[in-house]
Amino acid sequence: MPVRDRLSSRAVLREYWNAVSGTAVEMEGRSVSTHIGIAGVGRMGANMGLRLLETGNTLTVWNRSADKVKPLAEAGASAAKSPAELASAVDAVITILTNAAAIDEVYHGPQGLLSTDVKGKLFIEMSTVPPEVQVALAGKVRAKGAAYVECPVGGSVVPARAGKLLGNMGAEPADAARVRPILDHLCRRVLHAGPVGSGAVLKLAVNLPLMIYWQALGEQLAVCKDLTIDPADLLDFISETSGSATVLKQRMPGIIAKLKNEPSDIKTFTLDNGIKDVKAMLEQGKKSGLELPLLESTLACYEEARRNTSGQEEVSNVSAYWARRGKK
Repeated sequence: MPVRDRLSSRAVLREYWNAVSGTAVEMEGRSVSTHIGIAGVGRMGANMGLRLLETGNTLTVWNRSADKVKPLAEAGASAAKSPAELASAVDAVITILTNAAAIDEVYHGPQGLLSTDVKGKLFIEMSTVPPEVQVALAGKVRAKGAAYVECPVGGSVVPARAGKLLGNMGAEPADAARVRPILDHLCRRVLHAGPVGSGAVLKLAVNLPLMIYWQALGEQLAVCKDLTIDPADLLDFISETSGSATVLKQRMPGIIAKLKNEPSDIKTFTLDNGIKDVKAMLEQGKKSGLELPLLESTLACYEEARRNTSGQEEVSNVSAYWARRGKK
């Protein structure tokens, strides 16, 4: 076969594969980008978007607050005027939203993602929401002829930017295979937990010890309150002990600042969102007939911290609040 015909055939094959799979492929050693859309570019979505651009993908973004789109547009992304416009333009849609209400608005609003023709497209839903939300949404997306994968992620803005997130995936096997090339740009590891809904359960379980940890760290610091050790030295030492969470080193500067009554601009995950997730964990436990006493106590402590600080505080700063809390 002449070279020109071989190249033409490969181009046709590449276009066909991209059309049916929504994934990037390699031809002759060259990377072919996927056109990916992100609906909702908060802190996590924005950093994931920068990562996708960096790895050679074409990106279109939409957000209710247009100012959050600007940094991505300056980095090379296109800006859609509505979720529907975004869905029409791309091969694969990523959503990472605050809660079920936000998902309902973005997917089912008058100009929502599903208000346009999405047949053959791939939806990747990464929000931390209860399993039943994912299952219900999957049914509606599939009814429109599109594929659906849930993959809530573990990690904050730093691993999001570096492509080092942990993916908690729920999907049908064929859809799981189809989405992997995209997830490989964003995640250092992905665990396929089963069908849609399984990823949400896994994500809640993965986050559970961390939510308890910030409260435990606060109590640990409270025990040390009468020691004449600089908070920076104390936390640095604690971070090397067997009981420490690996994420502590990332959050230490903010906690230290709070302990010293200094300002901190570290905000990776808010206390409001922490409380939302803890409540979702407890609800999942209830559905499974489980008692989760440590988590119940953690919720009460988090709610006290919110009453006395702010729901917009960085969630790890719960530890600083509890370390300085007086007797009740």
